[in-house]
Amino acid sequence: MPLDPGAQSVLDLIRDSGRPALHTLTPDQAREVSTASTPILQPDPPDVAEVEDLACPGPAGPIGLRRYRGLGTDPAAALPCLVFIHGGGWVIGSLYTYDQLCRSLANHLGACVISVDYRLAPEHRFPAAVDDCAAALRFINAAAAALRIDPSRIAVGGDSAGGNLSAVLALMGRDGSVPAPGFQLLLYPATDLAGGTRASYDRCIDGYPLTSATMRWFIDHYLPEAETRIDWRASPLRAASLAGVAPAFVMTCGHDPLCDEGIAFAERLDVEGVAVTHLHVANQMHAYLTMGRLIPTSDLTLRQAAAALRAHWGVG
Repeated sequence: MPLDPGAQSVLDLIRDSGRPALHTLTPDQAREVSTASTPILQPDPPDVAEVEDLACPGPAGPIGLRRYRGLGTDPAAALPCLVFIHGGGWVIGSLYTYDQLCRSLANHLGACVISVDYRLAPEHRFPAAVDDCAAALRFINAAAAALRIDPSRIAVGGDSAGGNLSAVLALMGRDGSVPAPGFQLLLYPATDLAGGTRASYDRCIDGYPLTSATMRWFIDHYLPEAETRIDWRASPLRAASLAGVAPAFVMTCGHDPLCDEGIAFAERLDVEGVAVTHLHVANQMHAYLTMGRLIPTSDLTLRQAAAALRAHWGVG
């Protein structure tokens, strides 16, 4: 299907600005480019009822967290909570570059969102991000009363690399190594880091924010040893079984190297008895959820994802 006009305008902007492909940069340069593009591609961050920067203990020191409460929520209520894990290929991304998206989700959910500032590669390679996100989930569950959240309604979710880490946490929760999340919200997730030969990799080779070359650059920084890429903590699609994990919302998009592995993950969840809603946005490209200034349909997708989670929580 042809690309959405808003997404095409982003590609035109990237081309006309002369911005280099991320895989031609160093990690530090890529982070600078990502940070600089945030106010250009994203709408102004919406107001929320409350926002607070926090930290929790982690395996290598404090982990930054940012807690949001949606507009109109009761200040004294123990709200349902989405633990949000940002994307960026395990190499880029931050609390700042995902502030607008998390604020929007908090408002659409009418709930709490806690964003996790996990360690990034290549300075901190696999499984550092997994370990940090697991520590954050344990802390949030244990500190639920102080955080004014409902421990019986904690979900995990994220986009791209964050979707990957969220799916891993859901598997860890099923197996008892972290508190089991009640839902997993996976937005164009990476699910098979040892794949790279699926047809969608061949469709996205040039001009997109995420190309097959850029994805391989991310994976090389996160997991330089190829043999580790089959570990289910890196590639949840390769887990021996997905049965018993939390219900899921999986969003994939057509112009995305990760499209086929996301679809395969949703299909496996369904076959193995996990309740799953799969939304495929055929005319969109990877990363469009953080490009809402130029791609208005990004907010529609966030609303659809929020509606699925609200329905699971039983929130009208």
